[in-house]
Amino acid sequence: MSRFKVSKFRHTEARPSRREAWISDIRAGTTASCGNHIKSSCHLIAFNSDRPGVLGIVPLESQGEDKRQVTYLGCHSDLVTDLDFSPFDDFLLATGSADRTVKLWRLPASGQALPSVPGLVLGPEPVQVEVLHFHPTADGVLASAAGMAVKVWDVAKHQALTELAAHGDLVQAAVWSRDGALLGTICKDKQLRIFDPRTKPGASQSTEAHKNGKDGRLAWTGIQEHLVSTGFNQMREHEVKVWDTRHFSSALASLTLDTSPGSLMLLLDPDSGLLILAGKGESRLSCYEVLPQQPALSPVTQCLLESVLRGAALVPRRALAIMNCEVLRVLQLSNTAIVPVSYHVPRKAVEFHEDLFPDTAGCVPASDPHAWWAGSNQQEGFSSPLSSLASPSTPSSLGPSLSSTSGIGTSPSQRSLQSLLGPSSKFRHAQGTVLHRDSHITNLKGLNLTTPGESDGFCANRLRVAVPLLSSGGQVAVLELQKPGRLPDTALPTLQNGAAVTDLAWDPFDPYRLAVGGEDARIRLWRVPPEGLQEVLTTPEAVLTGHTEKIYSLRFHPLAADLLASSSYDLTIRIWDLQARAEQLRLQGHRDQIFSLAWSPSGQHLATVCKDGYLRVYEPRGGPEPLQEGPGPEGARGARVVWVCDGQCLLVSGFDSRSERQLLLYPAEALAGGPLAVLGLDVAPSTLLPSYDPDTSLVLLTGKGDTRVFLYELLPEAPFFLECNSFTSTDPHKGFILLPKTECDVREVEFARCLRLRQTSLEPVAFRLPRVRKEFFQDDVFPDTTVSWEPVLSAKAWLGGANGQPRLISLQPPGMSPVSQAPREAPARRVPSSAIYLEEKSDQQKKEELLNAMVAKLGNREDPLPQDSFEGVDEDEWVSG
Repeated sequence: MSRFKVSKFRHTEARPSRREAWISDIRAGTTASCGNHIKSSCHLIAFNSDRPGVLGIVPLESQGEDKRQVTYLGCHSDLVTDLDFSPFDDFLLATGSADRTVKLWRLPASGQALPSVPGLVLGPEPVQVEVLHFHPTADGVLASAAGMAVKVWDVAKHQALTELAAHGDLVQAAVWSRDGALLGTICKDKQLRIFDPRTKPGASQSTEAHKNGKDGRLAWTGIQEHLVSTGFNQMREHEVKVWDTRHFSSALASLTLDTSPGSLMLLLDPDSGLLILAGKGESRLSCYEVLPQQPALSPVTQCLLESVLRGAALVPRRALAIMNCEVLRVLQLSNTAIVPVSYHVPRKAVEFHEDLFPDTAGCVPASDPHAWWAGSNQQEGFSSPLSSLASPSTPSSLGPSLSSTSGIGTSPSQRSLQSLLGPSSKFRHAQGTVLHRDSHITNLKGLNLTTPGESDGFCANRLRVAVPLLSSGGQVAVLELQKPGRLPDTALPTLQNGAAVTDLAWDPFDPYRLAVGGEDARIRLWRVPPEGLQEVLTTPEAVLTGHTEKIYSLRFHPLAADLLASSSYDLTIRIWDLQARAEQLRLQGHRDQIFSLAWSPSGQHLATVCKDGYLRVYEPRGGPEPLQEGPGPEGARGARVVWVCDGQCLLVSGFDSRSERQLLLYPAEALAGGPLAVLGLDVAPSTLLPSYDPDTSLVLLTGKGDTRVFLYELLPEAPFFLECNSFTSTDPHKGFILLPKTECDVREVEFARCLRLRQTSLEPVAFRLPRVRKEFFQDDVFPDTTVSWEPVLSAKAWLGGANGQPRLISLQPPGMSPVSQAPREAPARRVPSSAIYLEEKSDQQKKEELLNAMVAKLGNREDPLPQDSFEGVDEDEWVSG
């Protein structure tokens, strides 16, 4: 009789959400791959955007009436082929790509900036990564397929536990059984294979899955021995088969569907046995129930969609509206929106229905990679969906999380990833803010946006800013920072350089002297009057000649007065004595364009990065040839170099061979050995311009035309780069530079003040650190700073071989005490009421409370209605017509 038992899902209804609940205004990617292009955790949705290597990230649920905002994560330098959320951490995402790498990302809670670097990188593989799948019971175990190879990774150790025997062709799917003991794969060679990775790398069983090798998919059911596969038959019709590993020679059941060129995505909920079939390029979702008895595939319902499917994903069972009898929720990815489709079983009583919602897999792992690999088959904790929904796992950034099954604890995924990432920066919560409009300089017209990539585009000191204009003759506007506001519509007084400007720099020891390099191979020194530029200046204070090609870059010496270094297209670097107005030293050895040069903090060395692929360090007073050389960035599109970590290291920003922007950190004493660390950021055309603050070891990085400023704390030892909150603007900036430290508002814990150049305005941006006790001087943030406006040596003394140390000064404002000397406050102990843990309510109590609340909301039906109290009028009061 059980064969003819009526299914509890026979009346299931599919309900596409209203347009208000759609996640609209997206641009989804349509790249062909073995992935479904979209995945969901209990808190976040990740999907392929139309930009290669970029994922869209959006919260699963909206907060109040606020519209959900999509943010974009630059993951890879090429297409993202597959992605998967950890079953134990809703904010841990794995991504695979055509760039042959697997990356793990710690995603923040809603409203925080997305990371710019992954938590870890696995690979590279010989070919592009096709498939990713986290282990269902062991934390930190990940299966990946690339080409014909399948690997099982221990991500915490950055190593593969095993590599399975090579398949005959491209692996299209690799999925773990529910207990994590077996791994099933389906391949383009038409074979369905079962592996026990801990026993042997070869397949324990295999059989022909489908007659056509085009794009197969695979999933395990709630019954340990059963699998479901989708593919194509010889007639190129969609085909679904149910398999039993105990009788693997033939399928238990087979279902033939329509003819369609798109792959048939398979979404299976093992708890309910409900199966969603979604064909890419189609406009229909088909729901079936997978039954252990015949017929093995029973149709439930179909749902017609308004738009074409580009991808689909199931929302985890712990995130469903179970009191509304929502048994499934599918996220449909279309070209321009994500559409939730809910599947409900109509029930009269508003209560928890145990027959629809059996205990589901919890979010606490049963074992770690070592224990699982040693043979542990322990199952993860199972929990009621009702209790899971009460407090789902919501980890903060590498911090403690709430677990629905273990009370208060820390996710093991967070612990393992935190051990990989090492220390975190005290500046990680830095906040960049554009200051009030009253401090902006607006109505800036005729800005020159074609300055060479080797130039920052403009320069500033504590008093004024110099900006090249587009007018002929190489004009430079000089604006007073102390006089913000709207500039007049009439022409500004300018410096008439006489040739197009290639770079410009203020003298750090003379705030009124500006050096301007030109395309005519000359360097002009201009003196701006103390009261500011009141009229057009046509005659410079001095002209330095010697270069035979146009100038690349200008850099003043950090300690010696009247000393300037310049690089040129003639492939030389010349060092000038401005007092004598003559060239004193000439450096050579470059074989191509010099992208950038930088003085060391001590002023004894000069570093360059060149288009010929080399990074060089010179000791200018020791000879014209480089002291040492090392390999620079692979890409030849541009690069910058800056000394960091008290002169121990060199930071180079450039491009790799795939045009991905990257940072390379070198030991200054051993360039030949290559970089200590390489950090890939994103794909963009402009070179990252680094601005380094030696007091905090922070570097700010952005490019011309970017909208984001990356912020990192640099260390001379592992992990080398500590990521901090980045600053994002609504429109692209044309330049971004760091102002002297003395311009910071120390009382507001402002550790950096920058100037952002826009199309028609200049605006200051303050970077501040949120601190509780701001009444104290934060001496851990503000060490003594260099008196950068006073020279230590004269040019003559430095050229003669003398060295010096700069003077330091405290930034502590008068009347403020250091926070290190502040009295410690006793922390208030916040202990939750014991009732939270001791008062466990029965299901009957919960049901009664729910019914009482519903009755209270509806009101008492025995109460009189308002119209019952209305009084009529006497008969004699009626007036006859």
